[in-house]
Amino acid sequence: MRFDNKIVLVLGGNSGIGLTAARMFASEGAKVHLTGRDQSTIDAAVASIARATGYRSDIADAAATEAVVQAVEEADGRIDVLYINAGVGGFAPLREITEDAWDHTHAINLKGCVFALQKAVRIMGKGSSVVVTGSIGAHGALEGNGTYAAAKAGLFMAMKVFAKELVTEGIRVNVVSPGPIDTPLLYRNPGMSDDQVAGLKEMMIANIPMKRMGESEDVAKAVLFLASDDASFITGANLFVDGGLIELG
Repeated sequence: MRFDNKIVLVLGGNSGIGLTAARMFASEGAKVHLTGRDQSTIDAAVASIARATGYRSDIADAAATEAVVQAVEEADGRIDVLYINAGVGGFAPLREITEDAWDHTHAINLKGCVFALQKAVRIMGKGSSVVVTGSIGAHGALEGNGTYAAAKAGLFMAMKVFAKELVTEGIRVNVVSPGPIDTPLLYRNPGMSDDQVAGLKEMMIANIPMKRMGESEDVAKAVLFLASDDASFITGANLFVDGGLIELG
């Protein structure tokens, strides 16, 4: 019960890693607020979690995120744990990158996450924690991944800077960087057919030292560790959950 009576906000908590983490937070005593862009999956998520509240919100819209933070403040007065998990994928080689695709990916994966922290931190205090979903894609050169990699690399460095800014306030900021994880996001990569996704999975598994795809639970356990007092002396870190792909590859 590491999160007994804690108030947790999961941005992007209606599916995949975010939903798994939200359920785990609740199972350890937290009151959970979660967001997503699809009302049906938000409703299903809330129905599956005790003491959960859901909000339809797009992290690319800073005003919408501010409205969520205000709702949490009105309901519970504070945020003890902020988990920023919202994100999108997408593949395109250099010659095929469009400005719209670049702006869309960065609006969600970088800009939206930065301003989400800015909005939420005003109701966070000493002993609170921020965890952000990064990606090993920011640490390796995969053809066609330039747009996504740039956004996630920028996200990691931004959060490292913010960890330094907030450390004197007693607020910890850490990044968890999943490797190949079998979640719905893998199947929502614009520009990739089902056959290409299957081929990507085969290539990933062949290159992972542990020879398997990760599961949402693998990442969620790392998120809860970083968010908990078990990690009270850790801030500004980037924890890889990738089956050894970066460390041993």
